[in-house]
Amino acid sequence: MSVAERRNLVGELANLTENELGALATGGLTPELANRLVENVIGIHGLPIGIAANFMVNGRDYLIPMAIEEPSVVAAASHIAKLVRDTGGFTASTDAPMMIGQVQVLVRDVESAREKILAAHDEILALANAKSTLVEFGGGVRDFEVRVFHESRVGAMVVVHLFVDVRDAMGANSVNTSCEAIAPLLEQLTGGHVVLRILSNLADRRLARASCRVSKNDLGDELVTRIVEAQTLAEIDPYRAATHNKGIMNGIDAVVVATANDWRGVEAGAHAYAARDGQYRALSQWDCAANGDLIGSIELPIPSGIIGGTVNAHPSAKIALKILGVKTAPEFAGVLASVGLAQNLGALRALAGEGIQRGHMELHARQIAIAAGATGEQIERIAEQMTREKDVRITRAKELLEIRD
Repeated sequence: MSVAERRNLVGELANLTENELGALATGGLTPELANRLVENVIGIHGLPIGIAANFMVNGRDYLIPMAIEEPSVVAAASHIAKLVRDTGGFTASTDAPMMIGQVQVLVRDVESAREKILAAHDEILALANAKSTLVEFGGGVRDFEVRVFHESRVGAMVVVHLFVDVRDAMGANSVNTSCEAIAPLLEQLTGGHVVLRILSNLADRRLARASCRVSKNDLGDELVTRIVEAQTLAEIDPYRAATHNKGIMNGIDAVVVATANDWRGVEAGAHAYAARDGQYRALSQWDCAANGDLIGSIELPIPSGIIGGTVNAHPSAKIALKILGVKTAPEFAGVLASVGLAQNLGALRALAGEGIQRGHMELHARQIAIAAGATGEQIERIAEQMTREKDVRITRAKELLEIRD
């Protein structure tokens, strides 16, 4: 299909309006609106938005909008989703959308401070929820804990962790508001002084999980074995685990960016969670089932929302969420975990099979042709020839461009 044909088909499936289709074609964001979103605006940076197809999660079909510059990501995710679809699709589950807010209090006597804070439990909760916009939507601060640090290079401190149900939002602003609201009371109770009042991006009470199965008939016994062997290295070696998890985030980040969520926060939480036992490890697990099929699972924190902030202010983000069709933030997190698992297997399948470069370089060749100055039909012709020659370099692209001219 042409770009316009794809866009129109997605428009039909997602019930997009003519204005929304037009916004997809142009990027949706005007310089005037961009100037309202961040400071010192001079222009707009664009990314391609592709659709990963074939995804079935918990029995429901999804079109997955992905904003990314890296070739092969959309294709790999779509291919793996098709294989998983043949065995019933992805199964996903999520925790309640609970974020953690931290209030750091430097004190002289940490045990006394802890007791006084816990004794004021109800008063602290009431104050934390007093200015929270989440309460009217059924969310808000549910509870808190007090963590004690007897020694540090700046002295003893306690850290109050607020547990905030953020409903369908990412929740950063609401969490920070509640943290700031209780700070004066904590100083009054403990005689200490508050420093930090902010959410934690290690959202380990907001975990998302996904699992899947791929038939051995689609992969072959040897490839299943090689994928498990490749997976094992990511479990024991942080050098491989970093790249393994980067492949997972290729998929997740692309959807998070398309929906104008905070991809840096998702990244920070994921990588911190990967190191939660003291060594950085793989976020996913792949094994051979008793019948020889490949089975996979993933678990990681995914603090993303479908309302609030830039999600509702950016035209393309609203359209991406409409295409995706998720109704709640937990549903969104389950889909994101499934996309990450699919992308991870796409990379492992290539690495354990023909190698990552074969398929990747076929797509990368087009970028090289464009960088060399090719336009229109020249791009495909030059990319195809470099791929046949297995010589994908900008100097070769320029040589071919001169020959064509």
